[in-house]
Amino acid sequence: MSLTVAQPPRPVATPCIKVCVVDGASSLCLGCYRTLSEIAGWSRLSDDERTVIMGELPARRDRIDPALRGA
Repeated sequence: MSLTVAQPPRPVATPCIKVCVVDGASSLCLGCYRTLSEIAGWSRLSDDERTVIMGELPARRDRIDPALRGA
């Protein structure tokens, strides 16, 4: 008799920093720079899809008013 040990699910990579405020002008979260639809569907995206979005996030920062970013 062989026992199968269940492996815990692997964590989903996320840029979330627990600052969940959406800028109305850009429609981006001020903490992670994702859209609400990206945030809502994040766990259903493939690793490749999340990697593409995460690569876009640094450039999205510039779409948010510097006054809202605390800059």
